[in-house]
Amino acid sequence: MLFALWSVLIGLLLILMALSATVLTRLPLSTAMMYLAVGVAVSPWWLGWIQVTPLSQPVLLERLTEVVVLVSLFAAGLKLGHGLKDRRWLLPLRLATVSMVITVGLIALVGWAWMDLSPGAAILLGAVIAPTDPVLASDVQVQRPTDQDQLRFALTGEGGLNDGTAFPFVMLGLGLLGLHELGEGAWRWWSVDLLWAVAAGLGIGAGLGIAVGRLVLFLRREHEEAVGLDDFLALGLIALAYGVAVLVHAYGFLAVFAAGVALRQLVQSQSPSPEESRAAVEQATALADKSLADTMAVDPKHAPEYMAQAVLGFNQQLERIGEVAVVVTIGALLWAVQWELAAAHWWFVPLLLLVIRPAAVGLGLVGTRTMPVRRRLIAWFGIRGVGSLYYLLYAINHGLPQDLAHQLAALTLAVVVTSILLHGISVTPLMMLYERRSGRRA
Repeated sequence: MLFALWSVLIGLLLILMALSATVLTRLPLSTAMMYLAVGVAVSPWWLGWIQVTPLSQPVLLERLTEVVVLVSLFAAGLKLGHGLKDRRWLLPLRLATVSMVITVGLIALVGWAWMDLSPGAAILLGAVIAPTDPVLASDVQVQRPTDQDQLRFALTGEGGLNDGTAFPFVMLGLGLLGLHELGEGAWRWWSVDLLWAVAAGLGIGAGLGIAVGRLVLFLRREHEEAVGLDDFLALGLIALAYGVAVLVHAYGFLAVFAAGVALRQLVQSQSPSPEESRAAVEQATALADKSLADTMAVDPKHAPEYMAQAVLGFNQQLERIGEVAVVVTIGALLWAVQWELAAAHWWFVPLLLLVIRPAAVGLGLVGTRTMPVRRRLIAWFGIRGVGSLYYLLYAINHGLPQDLAHQLAALTLAVVVTSILLHGISVTPLMMLYERRSGRRA
């Protein structure tokens, strides 16, 4: 009976996804808000269909959040159609490095000075909460590779990069807590967890993205082989980039994001006329003509763009399904949170969203020519979500003491839920106003 009830619920959710895709773009609501409500409904707070806590199933929850973040990171990389020499890359790079370090530092200072956390726990809290989320930020991200908007590009690139650049600080926090080897004088952290893991992750992902893309295009153009099943190409490249990176102690998140970016750059370099190819492939996709699609897939002129669009289309569908699963899970976890721990530090969430994030963005973008309205929107849309939950579960699975785990879980979920609600309500009116003003300027 319970399986049948879950079947009905999942069916309704999927139908709701299909019907609300355009409706919610005009309302101050987000799909994540609805999924969160469903999660609360199936928890012991109401129906009691699922009874899970962050400490009862940490491995399963970590893997679920990890897979969803990986899929989202690959999709984010594929959307970024501007070349690496484009000045638009300056903003996400500054946000994912300078602003990330400042955010972690300010959160750690607050945790140590006013929450009585140890230095290791305070840094870990900063690393868990600092990264913005690539999964729940789809409404403010680049929608397609031709998007020229600097704001959307900055937020997409930041969400793709800082889910990896937060990892060194997670390892530093765990090391100071005695749960990870830092080496004498922290030499291992500097050399392995920071320099090697970041550089190798980016290099492995970029190399595999180019290699796999070149191989597929060669087989299609020269031999008319390897046609179809682009879904498996997307999953295979994600799994390959992540697995190789982790095996050599590099960051898999950065590798997967870099693989998506590299594949998009390869497509652009291999397309003699990208705009013409994109229009032709979109027309063929709209007609749903399989024979025409197969012809496009092996055409020397259109093959790169066809491959990219097919991979991105499947990845975005998978990302939406993953968002449903994880946000429902977040809602189902709320009953188990010791909310008195979060209530004792009720001021932390507004401090993070209204002071720490804007300060970190402002300092990170010093010297850039970013328009004031874009700075303010970048500062506001520092959306927290699945990435923060993943890092929390990663720390729990590495032996985080139970009392500290409960405290960090309460603070993390308070931030995530607040972000889902506030950003979900504000994203539609703010982005509509921004686009109208941008249109008038253009």
